This record gives sequence, structure tokens and C-alpha cells, in this order.
Amino acid sequence: MALPTLYANPSAAVIRSLLQHTHDVSVYAKEMAYPLHAEVHELDLSNGRLVLEVEYAGSDIERYVVNGGISFDLEAVKGPQALERETYSLSNVAVRLHKTDSTLYHMECQLPESVFVAEQRGAIRIPFILGMQARVSLDVYLHELNVPGRLRNLSVGGCMVDIDLSESVAVNVDQEIPGISIEFPNGESFFAEGKIRHIRPFGNHGYAVVGVQFLQLTTHQSEALFRYVTESEREAAYRTGANDKLDYHSPLFIPGAKEKKILQREAQEHDKRARQSPMERGVLDLAHRLQVGLMYMKTRDLFPEEIFYDCVDTLRYLVEQDRKAFLFALSLLRDEPEWVRHAVQVAGQLADMLLTRDPHDPRVREAVLGALLHTLGKPLLIGPQLPSLKVNMTPPQKELLRGHVAALRDKLAALEWTPSPACREVIENANERLDGTGYPAGRRGNELSELVRLVTVIKAINKLMHVRNGIPPRAPLDAYRMIHEAATAYDKTVLVEYIQVYGLYPIGSLAKFSGGFLAWVVDIDGKGMPTRVKVVKNLRFPDTNISCELGSGDFSQIGKLEEIVNPADYGVKVHKVQ
Repeated sequence: MALPTLYANPSAAVIRSLLQHTHDVSVYAKEMAYPLHAEVHELDLSNGRLVLEVEYAGSDIERYVVNGGISFDLEAVKGPQALERETYSLSNVAVRLHKTDSTLYHMECQLPESVFVAEQRGAIRIPFILGMQARVSLDVYLHELNVPGRLRNLSVGGCMVDIDLSESVAVNVDQEIPGISIEFPNGESFFAEGKIRHIRPFGNHGYAVVGVQFLQLTTHQSEALFRYVTESEREAAYRTGANDKLDYHSPLFIPGAKEKKILQREAQEHDKRARQSPMERGVLDLAHRLQVGLMYMKTRDLFPEEIFYDCVDTLRYLVEQDRKAFLFALSLLRDEPEWVRHAVQVAGQLADMLLTRDPHDPRVREAVLGALLHTLGKPLLIGPQLPSLKVNMTPPQKELLRGHVAALRDKLAALEWTPSPACREVIENANERLDGTGYPAGRRGNELSELVRLVTVIKAINKLMHVRNGIPPRAPLDAYRMIHEAATAYDKTVLVEYIQVYGLYPIGSLAKFSGGFLAWVVDIDGKGMPTRVKVVKNLRFPDTNISCELGSGDFSQIGKLEEIVNPADYGVKVHKVQ
């Protein structure tokens, strides 16, 4: 719907519309590793004056101002369950910086007179705003890897695409891609070869934006693209009220039958997702920050130490805040990339067990950092020979992946970051085994410290209890049995300790009850038996979801606990903000 033409500054009108919802503002600069969180202190709709308030303890805030301007992202979530994302990005906005307190600054901005941005080569870049959308598909490796996304802006020279942060590991700056496909709501589509020009994290819901330049356009492609840009410009002008002579949508943005079906399906998926608790949001944010840290390592040749230590400190804070809620939140990372899920869950359990043993253990911070970093070598290996970590790998790909520890070690050396002894010990030895059958060095027995013996058991159990390379997950009891039967590979004392801490029905497991109900285990007693569960599905009505917590006194309503099952087998999953 078009905005009324009450405001002289369309950019301010767009920002105002997004500020009505839950939102985040991030100020970023190419030379700075971390975006600044900002609050809108003042917005004048008539003249486009915007004042952002930021808190910054460093001495180099001026580095966020480039040639007298700043760049910022605005991300809003809206809808009945706050699951719909809308974004707006502005770059090189004229700014004056004022210090108002020891660490408080005001950024006084003059918003541009138009939402359309003139590019260096004279082209106009059209932002996709106020509900404008088009679906994008990036062919990263031909016939091997295809990354879905949404269009954020468009010009005759290229576009910016919003993709899932987890997919960004396969994309590199200056990488030429076989194709980019854009499909508009009415079903029309555009295809071209492309080149990745930039990539960066965007917002706080697990997304990144990729700048793509169109390559080798034919005359036919150029003509079609010009029409799509013109129609997008018309639509943006209509929605912002910038042109009061326009009184209807561009046909390009009127959903056709296919788009309506997709939107209906997405709405149903949104309805299935219950609101996240603060603990669940905290764990998911941590997983996203870990991926952002990897992006900086890959695309900026920078080791973002502050991001990774912040992840470690957040883990410890969450464990100490509410241990059982934290363990439950860890289990909900199932739909994150395997390397991320594994890293965060292993690091989380390592922190939990070390703190349970000794709350004052000085090794905790560095050991947990090592556990978080250990798997980063896997996404660093993604390339033509290993286009994705999601596929069932061939033997050569599995062998290539065994080099992930060396790949990470080499990358850290190249970035001139030296881990502490405890951190390095976990990074390098987490895959070793007492009998020498581990990797990369085949260390055995007394060569492995008590800390590494603990990490190896946690890692091994975690691997067995989740899908890996097409192998279905094991129930906890089966996983424990396999570790116990692995002869002299693992420390049996540590295994017994692990079972005593987490039980046969660990918090976060999905339990099946004889009455045909599925329920998450939320709490257990000292003997490891569930005392509280969250019922999520009645298998007699598999298309209907439930959200109901029961204590052990009410378990008779759902029957007798039968077994721990795989959530994927029953379509139980976590849904992401779109």
C-alpha cells in the first residue's frame, strides 16, 4: 500500500514505517570488524534529519565515518508472531558526529532526498522496500550448490541479495558464479552470470547480504533488465508516495498463482513456530555470531577475537544463569549448519561439565574457545572439490575434510593469531583417541590430557546422537553403549561422569510416549529420569502442533515413556524469521 504523500523526505518515511515494529539499527564500515548498535534518537519527516545514538567505549569511532558519511542497516520484524523481516540499507549518508558523554555519541545524519541511489557508473540502484520482494537463486557451483535468497536492491549493473548466514560460507569475494536467477512475484524471471563483489553480515536474525555484479549480458538480457529496473523504480515510488501520479502497483509485483502458493506455505510455516524464550534466542544469536566471525576470517582476512570471546563469555553466562534452560536451548540448534550446531553444543556441554566440576577452574574460558573454534576449519575447506558440507560425501571428500584441523591452524597462522596453550590443546587434539586411532596426529594414552579426554567423549557422543553424512542419529543409550564398546579409545571414567550428569533421557531429547505423544524433555531428576516435558505433537493428528508443558505427576495423560526419537522423522523442527 502506498504511503500518503505527507512527508517531504521519502527516505525518512521508509524509516518511520519500519520503526513502528521491533527493529535494530546497525552502523557499519568496511574497515571496522564490528557494526555499532544504534538507537534512533530523533527523526524529522519533513527535512530528513535523523539522529542516531550509539554507545562506544573505543577511541576510534571516527573510523565509522568514511568521507563524511556513514552506512547503516535497519532491520525490522513484524507480523502476528514477529516472523517477517523487512530491511532498509543506506550508505554514505552525510553525518556530523557529536560526543554527548564519555561513551555516548550522536550521529546527526541528513537523509538523501530520494530512496533511489546513484551509483558510480551513473546507474540508479532501486531498494526493495515496504514489502517489495523478489526471490533469488545463486548458482555458486554449477549443478552442485544453489543458494536461495531475496532481492534487496537492483540496478542495471547488479544487485544485493539477502541470504541465510549459514549459506555464506560457500561464497567468496571476487568469485565468479555460473548464474543468478531473479523471480518476481508475477512469475517473470531474469537470469545472468555474475561475480561476487562484497559480502557482509546483516542484522540480528542470521542473514548476510551479497553484492553481485551482472556479467556478459546479451542485448536481450540488458533490455529485460532495464525494464525490470524501471518497473522496480515505479513500484518503489508508488509505495513511498514519492510520485502522487501513480495509483496502482506495477504488474511485476502483483503475485501470480505460484507466488501465492509459496506465500501461503510460508504463512503456515510461521504459524507452526512458537515464540522463542530469551534463553533460546541467546543461544541462537551466539550461533549466528560464530558464523559472522568465520565470515570475517574468510572475507576480510581478520581474526575477530572480540566476537569469539564474546561467544565464550555468553556461553558461560547462559550456563550460570539457568543451566537446565540452557541445555534445552542447545538442543534447538538442529536446523543450524552441522559444524555450527556441533561446535556450540560441544562447547556448551564442555563449559557445563567443567563448571560443574569446579566453578573457579581458570581453564574454562580458553578451553571453551578451543571447542568453538575447532570445527571452523571445515567451512574453510569449502570449494570446487567440496562445494557443500550438507551432502553425503564421497570418500575423497571425507578425506579432504579430515584436514580441517590443519586448515584452521594454517588460517590462524596466516591471520597472525596465536591461541593460548589450553585453547590450542583443544583445537588440535579434540579428534584424538586414547588408542591412537584419532586424527590428525594419532596421539595416544598419556599424550592426551585430562581436558582432552573430556572433550573427546563429549564430541563423540554428540556426533553419534545427530545425523552425520546420511547416518541416522543414535538414541542416547545406544550412543553411550557404542562409546563404552570402543575398547580403549575413550576414557571410561569420563563416560560414566557424562551419563551421571545428563542421564539416559537428556534434556533436549524428543521422547515418544505410549499414548502417541511426542514431547521434549525439559527437566530430569538426580537419577536422569524426566520430571517435566513439553508436549509438541499428538501422532494421531500429525499435522497439528501442540505446546503444552507437563510435570511428572501428569505424565499419565500421555502414557508411558517408550524411547528417544529423531525429531526429523516426525517433522518437528525450528522455524526461522523470514
